Amino acid sequence: MREIRHEAGGNVATIFALTLPVVVGGAGLGVETSYWYYSSLKLQAIADAAAYAGALEKIQGSDMTTITAAASSSAASNGLGSGTIVVNTPPTSGPNTGKKAVEVILNQNLDRLFTSIFTQTKVPEQARSVALITDASKACVLALNPSASKAALFSGNTSVKLTGCSVMADSIASDALKVQGSAGLQADCLISAGGISLNNPVTTVCKSPVTNALPASDPFASLPAPAASNPCQNISKGKQAQTLQPGTYCSGMSLSGTVTLSPGVYVVQGNMKINGNAVVSGSGVTIFMAGSNTVFINGNAAVTLSAPTSGTYSGVLFYGDRSGSSASSTFNGTATSLLTGAIYFPKQQVNYLGNFSGVNGCTQVVADTIQWSGNSTINQDCSSLGMKDIPAAQSVAVVE
Repeated sequence: MREIRHEAGGNVATIFALTLPVVVGGAGLGVETSYWYYSSLKLQAIADAAAYAGALEKIQGSDMTTITAAASSSAASNGLGSGTIVVNTPPTSGPNTGKKAVEVILNQNLDRLFTSIFTQTKVPEQARSVALITDASKACVLALNPSASKAALFSGNTSVKLTGCSVMADSIASDALKVQGSAGLQADCLISAGGISLNNPVTTVCKSPVTNALPASDPFASLPAPAASNPCQNISKGKQAQTLQPGTYCSGMSLSGTVTLSPGVYVVQGNMKINGNAVVSGSGVTIFMAGSNTVFINGNAAVTLSAPTSGTYSGVLFYGDRSGSSASSTFNGTATSLLTGAIYFPKQQVNYLGNFSGVNGCTQVVADTIQWSGNSTINQDCSSLGMKDIPAAQSVAVVE
């Protein structure tokens, strides 16, 4: 009997030894399944944060390299480790392809613990996230300076009516957008990355002004500066009527009498002045002010200019060199003057004094700072004239 019990005990030990890996592996599988699930949740959270960071960069108008760097930095700081990241904008799959959104795809391989007794292959995990940018409004007037007081100022007896668009100031100052004096202003909304100061009531479609908003990106940040050409173009002095051709005006432009600008790009390497009683007209025109050179339009001048409706400079009428330094340009004119297109001076203050706007009210002003004291009616629906929308009051949400 002792021999039988000894043999039975040996069998049990043998069976236990044989089944132990299965028991340990099964228990380990349960533990590791929980670990894998936790890791997948963490990876998804990292992807969400990375997509959001990339979308914030996109709002600022950053290029793909900067957007990818922001998403990658976020992923690394949140614990991606040796995992890989792919950033797409717009997304390459899902319901938001073609939209203003940032897609992040993360991949990582997890080491096995208990289940490594069965296989040495790593456990692959993937997470995908899409952050969608939504434009709550469109701007006709955008002040780009990030910190200036009164970056967008409406003063004096000005009366400005913006239809279908808003005023936006990127400055974080407490009075980044200010309405003072007896100025009258109507707009879809007043939006500021900082604060808004109103000395008198304004009329808006939105319930109240929006403060502490995300700053709007420079809508023309990627627009190339036109190259200067040879030979220099000249203006005939003393002529009562003349037609100018596109090209480089090395000594600036001083316009008197009746002047017609032929369609094309004008590179002005000096100041541009439209003198009193001058009659200046032209269609399909883009005027590039090189360096820190400025524009001055006399209040008695009749100016009718419109931007190209297609091509590289579609919708851009005046373009101030973004490599220039601080300066100030003044746009004035008679009630019959028309400036159709965008007035873009990212490094200058624009003083808009004229009692005029563009064809069908299609004028946009994008500048470092803006002081408006003229009477104008501005409209947003200008796509037929080659002008682009300027997003304002943007928001970011993770939607996938």
